[in-house]
Amino acid sequence: MPLPVNLKLPAKLQHLEQLIDFVTNCAREQGITQNKIGEIQVAVEEALVNVINYAYKDEEGDVEVACMLDGEKFIIEIIDSGFPFDFLSLQDPDISLNVSERNIGGLGIYLIKRLMDHVEHKREDDKNILTLMVSTKQSKSEPDNVTKI
Repeated sequence: MPLPVNLKLPAKLQHLEQLIDFVTNCAREQGITQNKIGEIQVAVEEALVNVINYAYKDEEGDVEVACMLDGEKFIIEIIDSGFPFDFLSLQDPDISLNVSERNIGGLGIYLIKRLMDHVEHKREDDKNILTLMVSTKQSKSEPDNVTKI
């Protein structure tokens, strides 16, 4: 599958697996290691669940996932037209605290930032555009049993 490609579906939990499979297939075709694909799946799932649960509140809307290459960077864009939300502006949770002492929320966003090589957010044309990037070069040379976390 030559890149770029995109998939746009209603932002509903019933489409979550299809959207993740779409990104997984894109990553696999770029030769990204299974270990890194697993990290991409976690990051994409966290981002999509945020869109599905919070972007549209009581309204219906779509989510679009796009995969592309820029040199040796595999790029995933997750686009919605929901309420403006820059999750990168949120403070990382204090993971040194006991679970019972932590504030609720923010751990998924923290995971996304830790798993991806680079994360960006922008609001453009009334759309939230979350960009996740991983290096294909690093991924291809990385053994499958190495985890960044």
